[in-house]
Amino acid sequence: MSPKEQIRTRMYMMLTLLSIVPVIVAGQMGWAVIADRGELRARAKAQSRSTVEVPAMRGRILDRAGRSLAINTAQYDLALDPTVDGFESQADAFYEQLAELTGASAARFRQQVANRHSPEYVALYDGLTAAQQEQVREWEVPGVILTPEFARRYIHETTAAHVLGHVGSDGHGLSGLEVAYDDTLAGTPGERVVKRDRSGRIQAFVGGRVTPPEHGKNLVLTLDLARQAALEDELRRGVQESGADWGTAVAMDPSTGAILAMANVPTYNPNRPGAATEGARRNRAITDRYEPGSTFKLVGATAAVDQGLVEMDDSVETGDGWAVFHGYTMKDISAYGTISFQEVLSKSSNVGMAKTVRRHLEPGVFYQYARNFGFSQPTWIDLPGEQGGVLKRPNEWSQTTQTSMAIGYEVSVTPLQLVTAYSALANGGRLMQPYVVAEQRDMTGNTLWENEPDSIRRVMKPETARTLRPAFEQVVQEGTGTEADVAGFDVAGKTGTALEAAAGDYSDERARASFVGFFPADDPEVTLLVMMGAPETSIYGGAVAAPVFHRIARRWAGTFPEVVDRMTADPPETVPASVKGMRPAVPAEQARTLPDLDGLSTRRALHWLRRHGVDVQVEGQGAVAAQRPRSGTPLPDRIRLEGAS
Repeated sequence: MSPKEQIRTRMYMMLTLLSIVPVIVAGQMGWAVIADRGELRARAKAQSRSTVEVPAMRGRILDRAGRSLAINTAQYDLALDPTVDGFESQADAFYEQLAELTGASAARFRQQVANRHSPEYVALYDGLTAAQQEQVREWEVPGVILTPEFARRYIHETTAAHVLGHVGSDGHGLSGLEVAYDDTLAGTPGERVVKRDRSGRIQAFVGGRVTPPEHGKNLVLTLDLARQAALEDELRRGVQESGADWGTAVAMDPSTGAILAMANVPTYNPNRPGAATEGARRNRAITDRYEPGSTFKLVGATAAVDQGLVEMDDSVETGDGWAVFHGYTMKDISAYGTISFQEVLSKSSNVGMAKTVRRHLEPGVFYQYARNFGFSQPTWIDLPGEQGGVLKRPNEWSQTTQTSMAIGYEVSVTPLQLVTAYSALANGGRLMQPYVVAEQRDMTGNTLWENEPDSIRRVMKPETARTLRPAFEQVVQEGTGTEADVAGFDVAGKTGTALEAAAGDYSDERARASFVGFFPADDPEVTLLVMMGAPETSIYGGAVAAPVFHRIARRWAGTFPEVVDRMTADPPETVPASVKGMRPAVPAEQARTLPDLDGLSTRRALHWLRRHGVDVQVEGQGAVAAQRPRSGTPLPDRIRLEGAS
């Protein structure tokens, strides 16, 4: 075979092979279609499916009585798959009903369906209310797809804003309890199977698998809505009347540490957090540190009395109302001369307290008591952003630190730390852990978790608390805090004035004025702090903060049944001579023996005995007919009273 013929033969063979390849490919494809039709369809269907998140409903935040503070407003997006069997026969009626329900025209919905991008999916209407979506479900129209969307709403707007906080556009917490308990409130989202068209757009379809979400848990707070609103009203009024730059108030149950109310002025609306300044959104009660001034005198007084170094009737020489300590001149507002240590507290003598602390307390002892009160660390309340105090160790002290700390300078505290410290005085010496969330509940109302009051440490002996308490009552009765007095029950507390530091010195015109106290003094239900920043009408806590305390306490009194009973107790003329009018200048002396309570109403006797730290067992009603032990015996820890009936 010639070379030319060989080439021609090879060409024919190659052409023949090339012509066979398409036949083989076509045959293979045909076999695949015939033999693997089901598997190929399943793969195609799987590739066209995807999943989307079904949001979980965020838990509600409730006050202690179960009233809603933060809720979810559910809205529903309405879509349609018009290819579902049975829809076409109901289409016209459906469009008319939907138009009537939403206020849009039926023609609009028809046009949306006619011009849809996907044959099996079209979005018809966004933002149906819960009531509207219920109506749509009742129509039972085939092919209707309802998808929930949730938005957060704070129904009382600014009330308790700094405690509640707010959420971001993604529904997750950004401040307050909303961020502190975000995982608890948020829940776990579910998922829905959807279709994906050729362009990759996600589309829902009827009958797709749905994994339901696990909704978030509800929080029940220690706050009461009515008390919170009253406190905010009076705080706002106090800031306006005093011309202060800001104000803050915190109320606590001294026996448990439960926060009863917490507020700041200025405040903000958590429904529109972006409209407020950063300062308005700041919770000053836990984030701001300041020199407390005379309210810190509690620490020095506790240390001196608890160590047995000072008696309440000990004399303290304050001279002409000024003294020099290591080159620094300290002043009182008046010249008190020689006064008792109890009067040092009630008159808020800086000179008297500084001399007492310098003379009787070693630096390490004074520091340890301040630390025991919690002033060196956060309280660990369940709110975000809390700051600890600033308390220098004794080896860091200057020559003036001890006397300055005695009157509340060279130390920084937060309002919450201070109200927690005074709660220890109120409850007999125990420093309690403050908290805001009392319970966690599921969506059906079942309690899943309950907070238990936690005593951190004992900061003073019960006897020390009983000894000190009358001095703080005297502050309100005849001392610097008379504006905090409330008719019907006794109040104990302390005023504070702390000058603001400016340009390396203290300003005589700008100060933080405060009053912190508890009521009723003999059986406290509430510890309350009110503070004003840079008031214009006066720099003194007794003039600008104490009146606000008074108004809050008066409005709150009616919400405590035991306080109401106290305010409606028997008139004073029923009190026997041994007890009537007992407001001695030195209660610790007079309270060492038990008076004759015969003939006194059991309610009045209970009031007197509890005020002096005596536990009482009462049998019967009416006037006291018998008492064990008898009058004249040393004041006991416990007494039994028998009523006449």
